[in-house]
Amino acid sequence: MTKPDQDEAALLLDHEYDGIRELDNQLPGWWLWLFYLSILFSIVYLTYYHVLGPQYSSQAAYEEEVARAHAAGLGIHYEAWGPDVEPVADAESLAVGQQVFVSQCAVCHGQLGEGLIGPNFTDDFFLHGPTFADTVRTIEEGVPEKGMISWKTQLSREEVRSVASYIKNLEGTDPPNQKAPEGERAPALDG
Repeated sequence: MTKPDQDEAALLLDHEYDGIRELDNQLPGWWLWLFYLSILFSIVYLTYYHVLGPQYSSQAAYEEEVARAHAAGLGIHYEAWGPDVEPVADAESLAVGQQVFVSQCAVCHGQLGEGLIGPNFTDDFFLHGPTFADTVRTIEEGVPEKGMISWKTQLSREEVRSVASYIKNLEGTDPPNQKAPEGERAPALDG
C-alpha cells in the first residue's frame, strides 16, 4: 500500500505490459517475517533431517509401520507365515477353500482342478514348486506373465490358506478331461 504522502509517479516502475504499469509497493512486514522464518525453518529442517540424519527419519517411520503391518498379519501373507506355513485340514476351512476355488479359480483351473487355461492341480507336476508354501506364494503373488493375478489384496490371510489347502487336497484325484501335465514332477517322498 502506498502512503498518502508518497508520490504515485515515483512508485511507478519503468516497464509496462498491455498498458498496465506496476507500482513498486513495499511488502507488509508480517509477510516478510513469515517469508524469512520459512527460509530459516527450511535450513534447520534440511540440516537436521538430511545432513545430520537423526535416528527417526521418515524412512525409519515407514519401515516401522511396515513391520507393524506384517506383525499384525496385514500385507503380504506369505511373508507373515514364511516357508513353514502348514495346510489346514478341518472341514470348515476346506469348505471355505472350495467355495473360493469354485468362485475365483475354477474359471481357469476347472471345477475339479483338472486344468483349463491354468495348470492341472490333480497330477504330480508343478510349474511353481511342489510345497504348500509354494502354492500359497503363487496364489498371493500371482503369475502375471501367464495371466494369473495376485490374490493377496482380494482374499484374507485365512482364505488364501484355505484355498491352498483345498488345492493340495485335489492332488491325486482323477477327474475327467484332465489337462496334460506341465512343469516338473514333484520329487518322491522318502518313506
